[in-house]
Amino acid sequence: MNTETTSANFRCGYIAIVGRPNVGKSTLMNTLIGAKVSITSRKAQTTRHRITGIQTHDDAQFIYVDTPGFQTRHSNALNNTLNKTVTNTLISSDLILYVIEAGTFGPADQQVMDLLPKEVPVILVINKADRVRDKAALMPFAQQVASKHEFAAIVPVSAKLRFQLDGLEKEIKKLLPENQPIFGPDDITDRSEKFLASEIVREKLFRLVGDELPYTSTVLIEQFEQEGDLRRVFAAILVERDTHKSMVIGNKGARLKEVSTQARLDMERLFGGPVYLEIWVKVKSGWADNEAGLRAYGYE
Repeated sequence: MNTETTSANFRCGYIAIVGRPNVGKSTLMNTLIGAKVSITSRKAQTTRHRITGIQTHDDAQFIYVDTPGFQTRHSNALNNTLNKTVTNTLISSDLILYVIEAGTFGPADQQVMDLLPKEVPVILVINKADRVRDKAALMPFAQQVASKHEFAAIVPVSAKLRFQLDGLEKEIKKLLPENQPIFGPDDITDRSEKFLASEIVREKLFRLVGDELPYTSTVLIEQFEQEGDLRRVFAAILVERDTHKSMVIGNKGARLKEVSTQARLDMERLFGGPVYLEIWVKVKSGWADNEAGLRAYGYE
């Protein structure tokens, strides 16, 4: 972006989106920026990386950072790494969106709240407000949560239905520092197409295999080539046991074929061109509890 044409009071900053698993953080970010850069699924711990989504207006640039849901159920190297990502993102952000689910506040929500730094402003985002039948109950619920922490604003929303997101953007903009834009006006993420391809395959894997497959399964892009508009993607799904491999492949390869087809179509929509995709399934036991292996697979 040409900073000479940017207004003197332009606002720009990093906005961390945090909350327990499955409160809708990724859906919220995707809807705010108008593009799917962070994967979603009903399976807990779908988001495993620090994903940046960028939305630029004439007077502000919003740099959203989607984080993994803070994990307390497992203590392997993978989850320790994910939790470190959350805490590091919180202290380095200009603003925090603390996301909870309307009508629900439990120990996992409290554990994330306890991580919120006092020196960074926080907006309480009450997501899935459309699911609450008694709208009058939202106010006392919001007051109950607000009594536990000092929030700069409280906004009930529905990320899925885009309810109140304009109001949320206005509150965010008020709290962003006056800065020149960091990214170009057309940028929507700082992640590479190769990274996005791996995330898309992983999303389809979790969506189609569901609770049968342990959350420790991951995807590695072994080759990513571009020839004109065509992208050739060669991906490996890593699982920990032979039985997991059978789950992914399915009867006569039907499930793996469906994962591949849906992933390819999503890539073509996101990249704006044809995609050739090949996927293999490999057994790699213990990868999720090996710190050197996690770094090799792109975990920070």
